[in-house]
Amino acid sequence: MANKKFDVFVIGGGSAGQAVAKTCAKAGLHVAITERRDYGGTCPLRGCDPKKALLAATEVLEFAKNMNGNGIVKLPRLLWSDMQKFKKKFTKPIPKAAEESLVALGVVTFSGEASFLSEDTMVVGDEIIEADKFVIATGLMPLELPIEGAEYLKMSDDFLNLKKLPEQLVFVGGGYIGMEFAHMAARAGAKVTVIHSHERPLNEFDPDLVDVLTDYSKKIGIKFILNAKVNKVKKGKKKFKVHFEQNGHTNHIKANMVFNTAGRVPAIAMLELEKANVAYSAKGIEVNEYLQNTKNKNVYACGDVSEHGLPLTSMTGPEANTVSANILEGNKAKINTPVIPSVVYTLPNIASVGYSEEEAKKRYKNVTVNHESATDWFNARRINAPVYAYKVLVNERTKAIVGAHIIGPHAGETINLFSMAIRKEMTIDDMKEIIFAYPSWGYDVNRML
Repeated sequence: MANKKFDVFVIGGGSAGQAVAKTCAKAGLHVAITERRDYGGTCPLRGCDPKKALLAATEVLEFAKNMNGNGIVKLPRLLWSDMQKFKKKFTKPIPKAAEESLVALGVVTFSGEASFLSEDTMVVGDEIIEADKFVIATGLMPLELPIEGAEYLKMSDDFLNLKKLPEQLVFVGGGYIGMEFAHMAARAGAKVTVIHSHERPLNEFDPDLVDVLTDYSKKIGIKFILNAKVNKVKKGKKKFKVHFEQNGHTNHIKANMVFNTAGRVPAIAMLELEKANVAYSAKGIEVNEYLQNTKNKNVYACGDVSEHGLPLTSMTGPEANTVSANILEGNKAKINTPVIPSVVYTLPNIASVGYSEEEAKKRYKNVTVNHESATDWFNARRINAPVYAYKVLVNERTKAIVGAHIIGPHAGETINLFSMAIRKEMTIDDMKEIIFAYPSWGYDVNRML
């Protein structure tokens, strides 16, 4: 059987991979793409979108509870099976539509695991593929925990597809995935425990605001076991035993289901990159400013799998555009990483953009830290929001806003205003010249300055 030859071969049928394939096909190149799972990628199928679809019902419940006795006389009840049906309205159409949109542009689609045979050859199933350029856009995959009984651990995909919510759940890892799922499960009626290896969850977010979130999480029934390391999971007759070490002591907790939410790593293990002379590290495919591999110049990488990449969907478009432009026009387009906000969609949201307090104080001689609770502000009071706080960092010399951190209702929206301010190097005086609608959440921004 003759090898199949293409101008561009893309590995990964998520947002970044599809964007590169479509752009190159529209430009007249002979393009193919492969996906080992369903076309569409993590965010639309197994991440951001289905997560937020499930979150919607819990938001209604949270707001109703906060307003109970103030016009609300009967609280709604969450029905997990109906929440799942609602989520499927978003996810079910995606794989077919994604693949059809590629085929309509002349992109040849494959399904299966891809691995390199040489610098210009891959194998997908029984097919041998040759290409002038390869684009790796395989994203991230769950970090495997090297513990006894790891085979009993469920992953984030499993949680998002649960037909029935178990009575007791344990999440091993208190990052954004573990915390978001813990909040959803607790509000849906499950008994939830988060085991985390550090002194507080959400290591990358402002510690003062994380402490506020942790305290509130406990109030909705989430139990935390911190500074603990899980060392094995044993299967019992009815439940699993999760064994862990904490402060020099060993202990265990029982649960109906245990989830590995300890983090995600670049999905590159299956690619056999050494055969293609592709440079990589634990952070992903090593790339230069053109998103071109540092050793094999015919290989590009974009999305979460790139060492340059951030696990944020917001960057898939810019990175895919950069790779496409450099394949089509030669290396002219350099990737520019803008200021990017991060949000954890717990209830309340916790959001961050720019420097942390620690980073800002290392970078600038004098930093003004505006930090306080805002639960007595009108926007919080009108919905009886139990949590609302902020921390805004300002360079004293220039009066420029260099960091912002918020916890509270719609923090995931408000943070975008600070993202714009930091990106445009706006000072607090610049921001105060802007008139925001009252009484909107955006109006609160100027009070935070």
